[in-house]
Amino acid sequence: MDADIFVYSPENLFRQIETAPFELGYYTVRFYVDQHGRLARKPTDRIATFYYSPSGGTLRDENLNIVLYSARLDRYKGYGRLSDATDE
Repeated sequence: MDADIFVYSPENLFRQIETAPFELGYYTVRFYVDQHGRLARKPTDRIATFYYSPSGGTLRDENLNIVLYSARLDRYKGYGRLSDATDE
């Protein structure tokens, strides 16, 4: 049996963005939240909409407040950096 995709985890975030709408730099995803509107690690009776920005690794709530930032979620981490190698 598949894990519940609405239980927050980085793996479930990446599973959702495979089919999530992408608009204005954000993927629209949905996760369970607790009574205070915070991400829940187990199923609850409430699911909320969040916006994931792959550039920067941020997850924002419906009011666009940053809920979570993680370098692990930054899909472009390291791009544009200068190489440590030098030309000889």
